[in-house]
Amino acid sequence: MTSKLDQLRAMTVVVADTGDLDAVRRLKPQDCTTNPSLVLKALSNPAMEDRIARAVAEGRQAEDPVAAIALALTVGLGVELAGIVPGRVSTEVDARLSFDTEGSIRRARAIIEAYGRQGVGPDRVLIKLASTWEGIRAAERLEREGINCNLTLLFSMAQARACADAGVFLISPFVGRITDWWSKKEGRTYTPDEDPGVQSVRRIYDHYKRHGITTVVMGASFRNTGQIEALAGCDRLTISPELMEKLAAEEGELPRRLSPGAAEGRAEPLPEAEFRWQLNEDAMATEKLAEGIRNFHADALKLEQLIRARLVA
Repeated sequence: MTSKLDQLRAMTVVVADTGDLDAVRRLKPQDCTTNPSLVLKALSNPAMEDRIARAVAEGRQAEDPVAAIALALTVGLGVELAGIVPGRVSTEVDARLSFDTEGSIRRARAIIEAYGRQGVGPDRVLIKLASTWEGIRAAERLEREGINCNLTLLFSMAQARACADAGVFLISPFVGRITDWWSKKEGRTYTPDEDPGVQSVRRIYDHYKRHGITTVVMGASFRNTGQIEALAGCDRLTISPELMEKLAAEEGELPRRLSPGAAEGRAEPLPEAEFRWQLNEDAMATEKLAEGIRNFHADALKLEQLIRARLVA
């Protein structure tokens, strides 16, 4: 019998949630997703020392050397990943711009231009934006320009509906962070079918398919293989190398759990006031969205500190 990872690949596009080049070469995913935390982790590898030194030397004379070097390092890693995977690489806009539509658009364009200078076209890149109202509006405009987006830090149906209204290419509804919040609140663990994070992605997937929404649903942020197996059949799943390796080592039948049904008609659009109200009423989504933005910002600051230290060395 084939491994569970191979069975999963037959029904779901498997994406690697990592910046680890060796892991990507070994596991052969279709796409790769990164975020500031994963970029920082990848650049902490001693094997990246030459890349960092080169980026610092080349960016030293820029008007804003720290920003220029950070962009060069982030995009440089993405270019290497794009040379390994046949699909797309997701690269994140600075978390500080999560509530700045115009700033997010400018940064997204700069990322696409930086990729283009290294021979990677926009059809190989997804721009990651936080699923705030402002981030969703930025994605709406970028999509019209032909820049596809991946809306991340998504914890609620309100966010998913707004992303669909904006016509974004892909959303990344989180699983594990939802589970963490509810597990702490209720003081319990869950079976995969009871798991609040799994249930959230299933509801979003069903809503999209029922209303003929073409935005790709890519479950993210997994804590164990049980959560992944419970979402087999989802459009895409972005999985850490550790969990991919566990699935590769396991045999046994992996049944399909999500399947698109017939579309029943279009969904009503979600106005801004209703979006903000529904998000406000969802304590988990409100807290996890804010926490995620803060954590990504903290890791971006760590990368900037690393660059500043190199500039004065």
